[in-house]
Amino acid sequence: MPAVPLLSVDLLADKNRKPAALLLGIGDGAPGLLQPLLEQEDFVQLAQRFPCLAYRPGLAAEMASALAAAGCTLVEPEVILHADAACAPGLPPQVRWLAGRWYLAPPAKPGRGQAASRALALQLVQLVSADADTHEIEAVLRRDPALSYHLLRLVNSLGMGMSRQITSFAQAILILGRAQLRRWLNLMLFSARSGDERSPMLLARVAVRARLMELLARETGLDKSGQETAFMAGMFSLLGILFGMPLEEVLRPLKISDHLMGALLRHEGDVGRLLTLVEAAERSELDVLAAGLAAVPVAHTDFNLLIVQAHLWMLDVVRESGGGAHA
Repeated sequence: MPAVPLLSVDLLADKNRKPAALLLGIGDGAPGLLQPLLEQEDFVQLAQRFPCLAYRPGLAAEMASALAAAGCTLVEPEVILHADAACAPGLPPQVRWLAGRWYLAPPAKPGRGQAASRALALQLVQLVSADADTHEIEAVLRRDPALSYHLLRLVNSLGMGMSRQITSFAQAILILGRAQLRRWLNLMLFSARSGDERSPMLLARVAVRARLMELLARETGLDKSGQETAFMAGMFSLLGILFGMPLEEVLRPLKISDHLMGALLRHEGDVGRLLTLVEAAERSELDVLAAGLAAVPVAHTDFNLLIVQAHLWMLDVVRESGGGAHA
């Protein structure tokens, strides 16, 4: 029986270094078996909300027609520049999008305000993880106007059906709940900071990684606690890149569980195995990914849908942060 091709998705930036499009790649297999995915509501919604591109050269006519019908745009290679290191501002005239791992390069030395803001966000993550008193969390929030603003904005937007707006940190924390507060704080670590052009793309990348980890955990039968651990592993796994420090050093003050630490630093256990899968998918190492999915096991059809759903979730995160060009 022919194999369903694996879908690869590469996040592209525009000239302002903000998330602007998705470049789709098709792995080995029978291209026609991707047709059901392209007709899925989630895929249609993704293509409607965010530009989805595919390279025209080398694409079979049947696949090209199916992608175009699903709302994707076929492009020539010269309109996308691939860079794995920091590059000069702007893009050549013929280039519309920037691909590659440039935003995973070590950061420029952050300004004092930027470093302080991220340090406070990391302190908040530690307090929430330790189930600290609300007053302790409030005291730290009051020291960062940007974090405070984004928290109240988020909770007010979630409380549209309420009779009054939320105006205090205690109310915001109560309504959002500790679990959601922890997730939000993790994302805010990566949100845009002046002077770090990597921030919008890092936020989008970590949002996809964390959500895909969570969805895979559910797909492979992990319980709610395991799913939350998988999400946290996805979030924490890029902290070393964010801070330009060894991951172990960044994680040390957080007092996280040995299970989560083993998954992050040594890819151990069920969650570590999922992290290996997601990292292979990000690098478009589809042979490695296919072998890993067979071992879990997760069907190619299911994984393709999960990766679409993770990118849909990312669009909501990026839109809330104001960090995307089209989201």
